[in-house]
Amino acid sequence: MVNNRMYFWNLTIKIIFLSQTTTGILGNFSLFYYYLFCYGECKLKTIDLIHFHIMAANTLIILSKGVPHTMAAFGFKQLLNDFGCRLLLYIVRVGRSVSIGTICLLSVFQAITISHKEFCKDQKVKAAKYIGCSIALLWVLYILINLIFFVYPIIKMYSKNMTTKQDFGHCSIARRDETNDSLYVALVVCPEIFFSLVMAWSSGSMIVILYRHKKRVQHIRSTCNSSENSPESRATHNILVLVCTFLTFYTLSAILQGCVALLYNLSWLVVNITHITSLCFPCFGPFILMNHYSIIPRLSFVWMRNIRSLILK
Repeated sequence: MVNNRMYFWNLTIKIIFLSQTTTGILGNFSLFYYYLFCYGECKLKTIDLIHFHIMAANTLIILSKGVPHTMAAFGFKQLLNDFGCRLLLYIVRVGRSVSIGTICLLSVFQAITISHKEFCKDQKVKAAKYIGCSIALLWVLYILINLIFFVYPIIKMYSKNMTTKQDFGHCSIARRDETNDSLYVALVVCPEIFFSLVMAWSSGSMIVILYRHKKRVQHIRSTCNSSENSPESRATHNILVLVCTFLTFYTLSAILQGCVALLYNLSWLVVNITHITSLCFPCFGPFILMNHYSIIPRLSFVWMRNIRSLILK
């Protein structure tokens, strides 16, 4: 009975990891295809530029975490040495930090755009430049910050005999010491919490602005137009879906990862659920954006057009 139950959960974990990873790769690369080929030589809009970098960060997370954990679930374990394992962990951390920072930037940019509708063309150009510089700064900053946690443990490992290992399934590394943990909390965890609070505040501000705007114009709209199908209602719904999805998965992932880091001898099921939760937004986030901006019909049209052109040739 126990063996049957273990087999069931093991099979379930395999299916979930495989489904998540496949869905995430297809979703993110579909958006890459849309932005790179459907736009052609046209310059990306500011909000599309932010989306592009969110997808880039999510793709890093899926390829460096989703794919290895999927392989580990199917029995391909301990394929990497300590250096390779730390390299994958470094890429995951960079992708996670950049993803949180760019989503916060997206939320703030939308709040500014909604609250200042009188933006002129020059101001929009300046805003686009600031957004581009901010995204570049996020990438450089987190590449350098996480490089500390990539190099420091390797030096520590050779200078001191460290026998305690932290197992990730596909590989294992020597556990961090208290100094490394304190630096990580100060340089990575605290900024992530700050970004989450700013994102929640800016998104809440947008909802309030849209609600007030709806109340002001309600008297000139018909009953049909002032229903939930109005542009304001749709925008409020989209903002709530995007932000609530990210904050829900991020909060759950942070709580579970904290439990895994602080508690020992946890069951393999809890550890796998932690990994699955941390992959939810990178895998399903692209589909929220596709639905928000009606990208799926456009992608279908472009694919059909390309297939037709190939057939005609």
